[in-house]
Amino acid sequence: MIKTSIAIVFCLILAVISSSCSNNKNSKDPTYGRNMIHQQDDGSYFLKMEDAACYVDQTDPSGNTAEWKFEVPGAGRYKVWLSSATVDTLNLRYSNPVKISLLDNQLVKSPECDRIIRNSDDVSHPYYRTDSYMGSFYFPEPGEYNIQVISEKVTKINMTSQNNTTEDNTKLVSLILTPATR
Repeated sequence: MIKTSIAIVFCLILAVISSSCSNNKNSKDPTYGRNMIHQQDDGSYFLKMEDAACYVDQTDPSGNTAEWKFEVPGAGRYKVWLSSATVDTLNLRYSNPVKISLLDNQLVKSPECDRIIRNSDDVSHPYYRTDSYMGSFYFPEPGEYNIQVISEKVTKINMTSQNNTTEDNTKLVSLILTPATR
């Protein structure tokens, strides 16, 4: 009886601490990676939050992560843009710098509004989509890659929600990789 109660409490604690993004995928899911993100006609990748495998920690959101799997057809450098939905384009309100990891490389930066995308299909009123340039990554050879974003803005909340509170003035929407030209 006591062991069963402890097991139930433990499971409930795990469920509260670890919840996944809107697609309910995680890296232990056998279907993880089957929905690989493919390159667009212009050579870019749009890695949307709803396509990510996520880990959300309710007690310490600074460690929240989103991860995508995608295939690169050849070696090359890609610019990395972080897209946010925000009501205030002057202050994106990220509490901590965002970390983006690929292989052994990491970009760490506090997102700033580098461009505003008006009337984006990715967000709805009262939000604007802002893109923050985070840096670039070099892909040494063709193949499958995993990229990870670590930020308190990785949440399970619907990114186009009409509910606007102080806490959700900014939401992470996607990661965009664009080929870098010389």
